Amino acid sequence: MTPLPFTPAVGDMDFTPKQRRLLTLAHDLGRDKFAARAAQWDQTATFPFANYDDLREAGLLKLCVPESHGGLGADYTTYMMLAAEIGRFCGATALTWNMHICSTMWTGVLADGIDMTAEQRAEHAVRRELHFGRIVNDGAIYAQPFSEGTAAAAGRAPFGTTARKVDGGWLINGRKIWASLSGAADYYGVLCTEDKGNQHPDARDTLYISVPATSEGFSISGEWDPLGMRGTVSRNLAFKDVFVSDAEQLMPRGIYFKGAQTWPAMFFTLSPTYLGVANAAYDFTVQYLRGEVPGEPPIKRRQFPTKQITVAQMRIQLEAMKSLFSRAILEAKPNPSKDEKMRLYAAHYSVMEGANDICRLAIRTCGGQSMLKHLPLERLYRDSRCGALMLPWTAELILDRMGRETLYEPGEKDES
Repeated sequence: MTPLPFTPAVGDMDFTPKQRRLLTLAHDLGRDKFAARAAQWDQTATFPFANYDDLREAGLLKLCVPESHGGLGADYTTYMMLAAEIGRFCGATALTWNMHICSTMWTGVLADGIDMTAEQRAEHAVRRELHFGRIVNDGAIYAQPFSEGTAAAAGRAPFGTTARKVDGGWLINGRKIWASLSGAADYYGVLCTEDKGNQHPDARDTLYISVPATSEGFSISGEWDPLGMRGTVSRNLAFKDVFVSDAEQLMPRGIYFKGAQTWPAMFFTLSPTYLGVANAAYDFTVQYLRGEVPGEPPIKRRQFPTKQITVAQMRIQLEAMKSLFSRAILEAKPNPSKDEKMRLYAAHYSVMEGANDICRLAIRTCGGQSMLKHLPLERLYRDSRCGALMLPWTAELILDRMGRETLYEPGEKDES
């Protein structure tokens, strides 16, 4: 098989013909369109609408919609490869695209691996046809707001946003913060807790419901001027007696909680963006030291041993990240073994912390020139720092999970 004309951000793998075709599409879009616009979204902290027009035209908004519903039918592994490639050229586009794609992947291929009753499966089949149709036929964009400023997004408490059953649908009340695609999405896939009156809220009663952007009682507020990933435009969402019909459920009652237990890899999907950012920092450093950055004087700086050593260090770390990442996405499945979960956690931590470390090394070896905003490195550095802070798997939570789950088997406790 003829090699790809570029090395993908995930490295060299045994790609299927479909993966080769889609990776080439993502690479070409990123190189020819997204890279040149990335500074614009960063400087103005505005959403990359033009990139989404390109994603829509290329069919990539329906990447993980099953072929039976008019989509491209990409699986989990293929999506993760493409997300890393897009992240290489525009982190904010890759990160927000993740929220949209997960809305289709969770309800598609991941839901297919979650135990449901025959009644739940039939209900889900009907409802996801509606949501898939909006994306395939109308080019709709879905967001996926998680955070509320509590332990809920980390899976340690029920969500404060609630949904109460009423005739024909649900009444939603609450708020979300750090809601990426705010003002850009057509539908917001909200995670909320079913309000059962006097019953104590329970995370098992988490609902996953789509709220149309035009809904009465739905509003967006707050400023957006963050350190990095500025094009995500993650403002606050408020829901005040927002009515949505039963058809807006993205999963049947109780299935999201079961899915989170069944498919831990569903929370790994933020990582490829940062693997892409790490690749971009490495690529720029090599170009810069070779005097090959477009628009810059062709001054070579590669002859200094200190710079050669730093590039070697960057490459070693990048290869380690790629290897862990690649194995994790190939192993992703329902009900993974303990070792597979540990590798998944290790891969996520390594990518989220390693991306910033590679950007740090890049700035140090490229020198003061690299801090100027007409070059991408300072933006990549700022973007790279954001990954380890993102729920539900922040760097600290991953370390906590790995330590606890290594030393305790399920159900084990220390004697009092």
